[in-house]
Amino acid sequence: VKVKIPFGNKYLDAIFSVPEKKPTYGVILTHGAGGDMNFPPLVSLAAYLASHGVLCLRFTCKGLNVAYRTKAFKAVVEYLKFCEDYKLSGVFLAGRSMGSRAAASVIRQLSQGEDDDGFIRGLVCLSYPLHRPKLQSKLRDEDLLLITCPVLFVSGSADEMCEKQLLEGVVSKMKAPKKIHWIDKANHGMAVKGRTADDVMEEVNAQVFSWLRENI
Repeated sequence: VKVKIPFGNKYLDAIFSVPEKKPTYGVILTHGAGGDMNFPPLVSLAAYLASHGVLCLRFTCKGLNVAYRTKAFKAVVEYLKFCEDYKLSGVFLAGRSMGSRAAASVIRQLSQGEDDDGFIRGLVCLSYPLHRPKLQSKLRDEDLLLITCPVLFVSGSADEMCEKQLLEGVVSKMKAPKKIHWIDKANHGMAVKGRTADDVMEEVNAQVFSWLRENI
């Protein structure tokens, strides 16, 4: 179901992937710095979740500024929270690369506000960009360290923007319940030599869904 979500004086393009049975929980999903909501791994994950009973709302926000992307993500959370068509008990925020940074920022901001009502149940970070390539000294970990809801990281063990030891170090300091699933030999784009993109997507999708089930 295609929808347009109000955002300031503009609209964000979004698509609901709707399960057959009435869903109780949903996932809001967005893309990285390049591309949009039709990026094949996002389409694949949305379809997988909907076929397993979880509503998925994916959206496009083209801004390359994290603060702008965070504002857009907040607008989508508000929209889904008050959406008459789907009265959900809770939602998980998910994003790929820069989209996961925006999701983490939204959760930190909303959890520190007065209006934290438990609607957001967790965070899914796909290829979280912990640092710029070859710039491991500056970590983007400030939001992660302040989050208290459950967090899942799905990252490639050869991700040039998320060195394995560095993410494990950040995760060990996090207060939140957390889990990392490493995709063996995958890079930041989740490509693995000798494996098809579909094969890798199946692994990612199954991991995300089983973690959601544990946290619902």
